[in-house]
Amino acid sequence: MRCPPYGHVITSEKWRNSSLIQSLKGGGVNILFETELGVADFHLPNNSCILYVSESDIRAGSSYKRKLVRYRHTSSRFQELVLVEKTRLSEQNFSAVQKFVVLDLGLTLLPVSGQTEASQLISQIVHGEGRENPFRRRSSSRLLDPKVLALVQRVPGVGGVKALALLQEFSSIHQLCSAAPHELEPVVGQAAAQQIHSFFHKATAAGP
Repeated sequence: MRCPPYGHVITSEKWRNSSLIQSLKGGGVNILFETELGVADFHLPNNSCILYVSESDIRAGSSYKRKLVRYRHTSSRFQELVLVEKTRLSEQNFSAVQKFVVLDLGLTLLPVSGQTEASQLISQIVHGEGRENPFRRRSSSRLLDPKVLALVQRVPGVGGVKALALLQEFSSIHQLCSAAPHELEPVVGQAAAQQIHSFFHKATAAGP
């Protein structure tokens, strides 16, 4: 599968009438529909692809696991991202899904509350291609370290969208820990900047 041009997303035809696609269009992303996209749901301009696991997929049984395994084996030339809906109904199963995706398959998992947050996150990646960012800088095939992403998302008030924005701006966890609130603020806003700074500095203070 080819990589879409800057500002575009190649999308599986099944998403055509979804709220996620409407939100992407509203955010200035150009959509190219494809009937033969394979296992992935979206292909992005930065050589990454996305598989979307919904709340209903999780609650329907283990068939989503077979799809994830196929995704892992067929998309190796891309940075493979997995968006997983973490809702009130899927929360009890979420840790098992996270373990399977991150530990068993070695994929990058981004929890989202639903299609609206997913569209924001996809837009963040697509529009982030216009400036220098970790996706473009790094030569490693594993462009996002799942463990680093999981750590950033543990900070109160930081969800998938803000975590991704932070990792695009700060290329290592060391840089992020060392950043002053005024450096974080343009990326995540004043309140979240204070929370992030406090989180890492409390963690340092509590160390051995």
